[in-house]
Amino acid sequence: MLEIREVSKTYNSGTVTEQCLFDKFSLCVEDGQFVSIVGSNGSGKTSLLNIICGSIPVESGDVLVGGESISRKKDFQRYITMGRVYQNPAMGTCPHLTMLENLSLADNKGKAFGFTRGVNKKRIDFYRRELESLGLGLEDKLSVKMGSLSGGQRQAVALLMATMTPLNFLILDEHTAALDPKTAEVIMQLTDKVIREKRLTAMMVTHNLRYAVEYGDRLMMMDRGHVVLDRVGAEKQSTSMDDLLTLFNKISIECGN
Repeated sequence: MLEIREVSKTYNSGTVTEQCLFDKFSLCVEDGQFVSIVGSNGSGKTSLLNIICGSIPVESGDVLVGGESISRKKDFQRYITMGRVYQNPAMGTCPHLTMLENLSLADNKGKAFGFTRGVNKKRIDFYRRELESLGLGLEDKLSVKMGSLSGGQRQAVALLMATMTPLNFLILDEHTAALDPKTAEVIMQLTDKVIREKRLTAMMVTHNLRYAVEYGDRLMMMDRGHVVLDRVGAEKQSTSMDDLLTLFNKISIECGN
């Protein structure tokens, strides 16, 4: 279980642009939940992910995974048992390395460094099978450099790389936002498949309300550092896009927009 316990975060503290985003914010995500998070710009969605991953510091509070505090761990230490797929397909992969070399790097995440070869040829068949499961015909392109793949192909491989080793948590940071609609659909279907088959706990930030409604078993909407909607299970499944749009419009009017 992921627990965010009374976290406070202020941006530009002590300046005229000071903004308190989170004030003793708390949240629990149960093991195996797939949480979709929506909200307007500045609502705290991405900041929440960055706090979980350790990318930004907080003034107070704690983040726990499986009952263990990870607040004092560096982000690279957290990523040993945490995967993240970014909005930009270029992030999370090395463009000048081949797909084989990228997969090998991901396969060795969390392991001790040494003077052995970075690519274990005995794992090539495993990589081919993993790529074949994506259904994109990438299994025969192990020698191709990542930078020459399309955005959708790179995002699919990034998803595979992020979930190759055992994980406590998967973070999806608007990972379809930079893709064309058709490719985004493919990546979302792959995402759902990977999460279900590997039984992952996942949090997905998205601006696509349909994806938030159709995927996952928990739906949250955030506004100015607060959770204004939180629906789980059957209640989430009965939520429609119209419900979300109505709440969005209500918030927008209250903000004077």
